[in-house]
Amino acid sequence: MAYARGLHTCVALVMCGLLLVGCAEGESGGDTQTGAAADTSTGGDATPTASPTFATDPAKQPRTAGQARSLIRKVIAGPQLFGQKVVRTTPYESDPSRWAVLGDGCAWQLKELPAGVLATLTRHFEVPAEGGKGPVRLSATITVHRTALEAAWEQAGMVEESFGCQEELLRPGERLTELGSTVYARGEGHNDYSDESLEETGLCVSDSRGGPYPYVYDQATLGPVVVSTSVCGAGDANRTNCRPLSRGPCPGCC
Repeated sequence: MAYARGLHTCVALVMCGLLLVGCAEGESGGDTQTGAAADTSTGGDATPTASPTFATDPAKQPRTAGQARSLIRKVIAGPQLFGQKVVRTTPYESDPSRWAVLGDGCAWQLKELPAGVLATLTRHFEVPAEGGKGPVRLSATITVHRTALEAAWEQAGMVEESFGCQEELLRPGERLTELGSTVYARGEGHNDYSDESLEETGLCVSDSRGGPYPYVYDQATLGPVVVSTSVCGAGDANRTNCRPLSRGPCPGCC
């Protein structure tokens, strides 16, 4: 578990970097290599707030789907950003035309992108089993909304979901359990890099891969951009472990 928590710290730093690089550069910003790098009050109030920040420039924010896809490709993390031992999984990238929605019964399902979302992409990674430790799966997601308010509503929705569903079904036989969340507005805890950040912790369990294993999910907004990362840890290498985790039942969920 300590192994997975250490990776979570790395992932959180990656998320901060992606947010700051992405929103400072924007469509007209400088060239950024793919994979460039960039705790608590309980979130009882899910009312979104979208306010300008020092790191956002409205003139540089994407206005079209093409601009949003270009921005995501410039700043989304590659495996090298997480560490030398991290590798791509198969599939490596999600379907960019769909995103995950938590539906009735706390079950995830994939749907077409809504009108308020310009583009989204998730990448999946793994730290292979080594030295008696099982594999650890990670993901990084960037979503670009048309407006900062719509990004704030996505964050608010995630807060509501975390209170309404302490257990979530990713797909038959695969679920998250014992979920709990904390939310930080700008200036709270260590959040000096985003309009609002959220951390969700729990356990990932699979009928075929075993568990429970530690699970951590981070999400933050800056202007119209929402960045999320996840870690699904594992136990002894001789046990069956989970596949990559991201926000919803995309290919390769725990």
